[in-house]
Amino acid sequence: MTLNTKLCFCFMTNLTMTMATCKRLFLILLIQCILLAGSCDNQHYIFDVINFGAIGDGANDDTEAFEHAWDAVCGSSVSSPTFLVPGGKTFVLQPLTFNGQCNSTTFTFQAIISLLPYQFYRVLHLLVRMAASIINGTIIAPSNPSEWKCNDKNCHEWITFEHFDGLSIQGSGTINGQGTNWWTLSCEDNEEVCDKKATGFVIAHSNNVQISELTFEDSPKVHISLERSTLINATRLTIQAPGDSPNTDGIHIQHSTNVSIDQCLIQTGDDCVSIGDGSSYIDISNINCGPGHGISIGSLGRNGNNESVEFVHVRDVSFNRSTNGVRIKTWQGGHGHVRNITFERITSHGARRPIIIDQYYCPHDHCSNETSAVEIDNVAYSQIEGTTDKETAVQLACSESTPCTNIFMKDINLRYEEDEEKTSSYCLNAQGLRNGRVSPNVTCLQQDDNF
Repeated sequence: MTLNTKLCFCFMTNLTMTMATCKRLFLILLIQCILLAGSCDNQHYIFDVINFGAIGDGANDDTEAFEHAWDAVCGSSVSSPTFLVPGGKTFVLQPLTFNGQCNSTTFTFQAIISLLPYQFYRVLHLLVRMAASIINGTIIAPSNPSEWKCNDKNCHEWITFEHFDGLSIQGSGTINGQGTNWWTLSCEDNEEVCDKKATGFVIAHSNNVQISELTFEDSPKVHISLERSTLINATRLTIQAPGDSPNTDGIHIQHSTNVSIDQCLIQTGDDCVSIGDGSSYIDISNINCGPGHGISIGSLGRNGNNESVEFVHVRDVSFNRSTNGVRIKTWQGGHGHVRNITFERITSHGARRPIIIDQYYCPHDHCSNETSAVEIDNVAYSQIEGTTDKETAVQLACSESTPCTNIFMKDINLRYEEDEEKTSSYCLNAQGLRNGRVSPNVTCLQQDDNF
């Protein structure tokens, strides 16, 4: 019986077969069809940048060759193209954007798949629409800020992937932004050049993106930024920059949902992971962080903005000599909320402030006092232990007008490494409960053994 015959039979014999059974049969047949088609023709064509003129000697500019290779990917008719940056070579790139809105990302089966339940659609969506970028070589930016070429005055991104729906970026390669000369710039003396200070690697306006195995080094600013995207998975990444390099966050998340970050080593001069406005359903696990400023939600509410973050789960994280551990930071005068946050199974190895909420965040010398604040509610801390290099291991500095509410702490054991007996906490305008051992004691939270 042909596929068409089976489908017609399925949909027309509703007296003996339920719609759910029909859909399952349809799924099996369609997957078989996809797999068989992929084995019979060239659906996984490789576009090697060397074949498009890239030299990879670490001196010549390979940007144009990368552009030609990407144009070929976009002009191809294969459903799962692979963009290859081969190993053993070093490629110099100017700011470059890979746009997924091209022929190779326009696939068939969409109308048929829409008949299936959502979870079935997700499986086929990944099977049919996934393109790949394999980076085994080293990619470097121009080392001198004056050598960066931008289409306009401001060039805030170095390598950007945008408008993708199904993309895998992986490999054994290194992406090095050569930020050393950027970090020493004084914006007062070099305003035009400083305005171009770029985020190293950006995923924007995309869905279904996987990033794995790569190493990111010495970005001029943030190493990886995930912006206005959903269903993003970043795993087994190494991100490194000197501890004194300014604004070199490891991974920044902004206006994104359903983001997973797992099994990463992050050593930078700013937040290992920062979670900004409009982000929700964020899962961060198995992170080795430090040096750096910890894992931070915020800062939120600057200049009176209404900004929100919710449903964040941070677990199985080790902080090594980081400035902070798990942190929530908001500006005075802001609006919005931070809520439904869980921090658990955290280990501090000499972090300065392992647990901190700061509703008075202001990194400047002169900060105004404002009455409004971003609401912080339903934040849980459990199984957090280790040492701190400051006496105050827990700091909850909350607003008088908008106190932190529903703060829960359970099984906390933090010790000042120079003198355990001097370990202390600070708690201002925070309300909630504590259970089990909570050391140092956080007296503004009420003891409750029922959670």
